[in-house]
Amino acid sequence: MGILGGIFGNDENKKDTNEAKLSLRKEELDVAKNRVQKGEVELGKEIVEEHKEMDVPVAHEEVVIERKSLNNEVCDTPISDEETIRIPVSEEKVNVGKHTVVTGEVSAHKRSVEETEHIDETLRREEARVNRIGDPDVVDSELDH
Repeated sequence: MGILGGIFGNDENKKDTNEAKLSLRKEELDVAKNRVQKGEVELGKEIVEEHKEMDVPVAHEEVVIERKSLNNEVCDTPISDEETIRIPVSEEKVNVGKHTVVTGEVSAHKRSVEETEHIDETLRREEARVNRIGDPDVVDSELDH
């Protein structure tokens, strides 16, 4: 097995007894979005009552009786209670009704608003650490740049 084989042991990543590999890993963010219901808007109507008063001019008729004295003129008609004059008298009466009119319209729609949410997360990664025990000669390609 030799010296290197004994140091590297049964490492699963080794290709032969003169080479060893160490896998380095790091964490990356997995960002996913999902839609959740945050509330609800209910659009409805309520009835509001309002008391209304107004003055409406109305007309009515009156009969005016005028009497005048005549100078006792002679008349051929005998006295009778059968003569009657009827005068119809009218007035305006107010009739109040109600009707419904459309005063406005309320509509609702949804729109999508996009904003940015700040994410603050700590990520970890593995880095290779080379410990020198004694005074071995090590050629590190990362350090040679």
